[in-house]
Amino acid sequence: MSDRVPMSQKGYNKIKGEIEHLESVEMPAIVEKIAEARAEGDLKENAEYHGQREAQGMLQARIDQLRSKLQRATIIDPSQVPQDQVAFGATVKVLDMDLDDEEEITLVGEGDEDYDKGRYLITSPIGQGLLGKKKDEIAEIQVPKGKITFRVLEIRYEE
Repeated sequence: MSDRVPMSQKGYNKIKGEIEHLESVEMPAIVEKIAEARAEGDLKENAEYHGQREAQGMLQARIDQLRSKLQRATIIDPSQVPQDQVAFGATVKVLDMDLDDEEEITLVGEGDEDYDKGRYLITSPIGQGLLGKKKDEIAEIQVPKGKITFRVLEIRYEE
């Protein structure tokens, strides 16, 4: 799993902050609860102890997953990408040709995605389908529901 993970500096910092919170707040709280449960005696039938150990394992897995993303991160500066085509950091106004509906999609990296606000991962099927397209080009994108067809109406970069 050596794939590079494109992200902005903001997304990188957000993930880094989440790791710090998990390690300095969440993990110590779980360790304390394990100690309290251990003090209750027989560990074989101590549901609280086993539940907290499981929570500790899941939290550690989440920390490891986030660390892996940071280790594979490639920080992208949107000002350094071609401005006339869809690339990392672009906000793209598209026409959904099947629904005759316009929407805006911003292509972002790990840590910045928010699908409800139109912020799609550049590695998502929609992100990959729009990548490299220029104004007025058509993108046919295979998604889990089937195929969607977008016409690129506008490309802009902010910040």
